[in-house]
Amino acid sequence: MSKRPSKADIRKELERQVQDFVRDGGEIKRVRQGESGVEDGAAFQPPFSDGRPVQPRTPAMDVLAAIDARRKQAKQKPKPAPRQKPRKKVIYDDFGEPLREVWVEG
Repeated sequence: MSKRPSKADIRKELERQVQDFVRDGGEIKRVRQGESGVEDGAAFQPPFSDGRPVQPRTPAMDVLAAIDARRKQAKQKPKPAPRQKPRKKVIYDDFGEPLREVWVEG
């Protein structure tokens, strides 16, 4: 099983191929950013296009801001304190012997 080439190996190989191309008389053209490499200048069609024109996108920033505002309002509501159930408490005498049980709130 052969070792996969690293990114550095791929860069070296690509640089070597470019140098060979230029040495053999090839010419490298500068292309402005955003310019298409297609001969007639037409943009590529997306692979799942049904032929209809592309619809403009609807900006959603105001809708998202409204949703975030509603979320903040919902979070700011104070939660009611949980009701605590009454519990039993044992009353002891001075010698540590249990005397009686009483119910205490909270």
